[in-house]
Amino acid sequence: MTAITPETGGAGSEFEVGAVVFDLDGTLIHTAPDLAHAVNRMREDLGMSSLPESDVMNWIGNGVTRLVKRALTETWDGEPDAELFAHGHALFHRHYLEGVCDHSEPYPDVREALIKLKAREFRLACVTNKPQAFTDPLLEELELDGFFEAVISGDSLAKKKPDPLPLRHICDLFGIAPRDAILVGDSVNDVKAAKAAGMPVICVSYGYNQGVDLTKYDPDAIITSFKELAGILQKFN
Repeated sequence: MTAITPETGGAGSEFEVGAVVFDLDGTLIHTAPDLAHAVNRMREDLGMSSLPESDVMNWIGNGVTRLVKRALTETWDGEPDAELFAHGHALFHRHYLEGVCDHSEPYPDVREALIKLKAREFRLACVTNKPQAFTDPLLEELELDGFFEAVISGDSLAKKKPDPLPLRHICDLFGIAPRDAILVGDSVNDVKAAKAAGMPVICVSYGYNQGVDLTKYDPDAIITSFKELAGILQKFN
């Protein structure tokens, strides 16, 4: 997979990027330790055994409702008893709020990359499937909130990724076409949302990709570190 550039044709030959939209969990911030801790405290309260952090990490990406259901059933699409889910969801919410940023931290070079992009006057936004109740304190405690002109959480709009609505909403707020922004994410949800919105997408090679080989979904670029991001965007501005 190669970086999109004006010389390679395709989307890069048709526009200049003015905005960069970032996924949160697994892209900007390694949140799995605190999510796993909240999951296991929930399970402990329910008389269930603890799960490895690696299991919980593979379940991240489709919002808290689905994460809790996966943690209760230990299956991808399982549906727990409605009463059990309601109780478990409330427990998870309480435990995660208590420790939303105990062990979570930005990935290497993320803060430096955001500083560089702001200095170059890119408009920055964050679009996540994480509920706002968790998104806002996480960004604030890690002092990342000031970088973003807009933040769209999983419950901000009627639909979340992989639906393109959140990305189109950001573009409407910024007054730009989707082709004039780039999404940076870590999962197939990000690729599907971007493609449906008509927005180029760059994927990080780390993060929470749920075991999916993202090259099969043909993102415009894959990077191994945020150190590479400014260089790719340099091609457009």
